[in-house]
Amino acid sequence: MTMRVTRIGDAEPFSPVGHHGVGPVRLQGGEETPTSGFTVALSHYLPGGAAEEAPQVSETVYVVLSGELVMSSDGDVQALGPFDSVHFTEGTVRTVENRTHLPATMLVIRAVA
Repeated sequence: MTMRVTRIGDAEPFSPVGHHGVGPVRLQGGEETPTSGFTVALSHYLPGGAAEEAPQVSETVYVVLSGELVMSSDGDVQALGPFDSVHFTEGTVRTVENRTHLPATMLVIRAVA
């Protein structure tokens, strides 16, 4: 199979440890797909939603699609808006927070550990 489509309505929801007020769905990767080198997820952060401080399990890129999310790592705090992105190397400790009164959406691309 050379093309695999995941319709958003068929995307698999999951619950990452240390996340609250976050509704992620897996678009590509994971046990049910042939994608082997990376995963792609779409995460919706409600106002006040956050990913607690934790090390990245593998190389990861976040792309904010809508709203604003605050990323913190090693004392560096950055607010990212639509189409801003951030790269984290494996082991980087980070937090993600929606400090606004509006939802935010982020694409998560992660190498398989």
